[in-house]
Amino acid sequence: MAKTHGLTGTPTNIVWQAMRARCNLKSHMYYANYGGRGIKVCKRWDNYTKFLKDMGERPQGMSLERRKNSVGYIPSNCRWATRTEQNRNSSQNRNLKYKGRVQCLAAWCEELGLKYHTIYMRIFDRGWSTKEAFENATNARRSV
Repeated sequence: MAKTHGLTGTPTNIVWQAMRARCNLKSHMYYANYGGRGIKVCKRWDNYTKFLKDMGERPQGMSLERRKNSVGYIPSNCRWATRTEQNRNSSQNRNLKYKGRVQCLAAWCEELGLKYHTIYMRIFDRGWSTKEAFENATNARRSV
């Protein structure tokens, strides 16, 4: 009789199963974005208890994130992240360089107190430079 860990169906186990499925099962709806792109799960994490030891329990409201989207699921490339952090690390984001730093538009707007829609329109629809869009005096959010 096989010995099990007794943790099947826990939030962390569900994340582990989903990670492995999207990387290994060609029939999985997201396989093309993971396994189909060469994203793999490290051998160590074929064992759930080792995954759990490396990552710990999934904190409520967080999901498994790969720090570098081109690198697979390995302990040094993974962390628990919020939805906002995940969205800002998406391969669909357009990262912008400003004053020697690179981050997505949403992060820049939050940091600089700018209106996202206004900056987006200026850069991507009107072709303004990042510097022009960020430094134009009419960008600042009005204080209430």
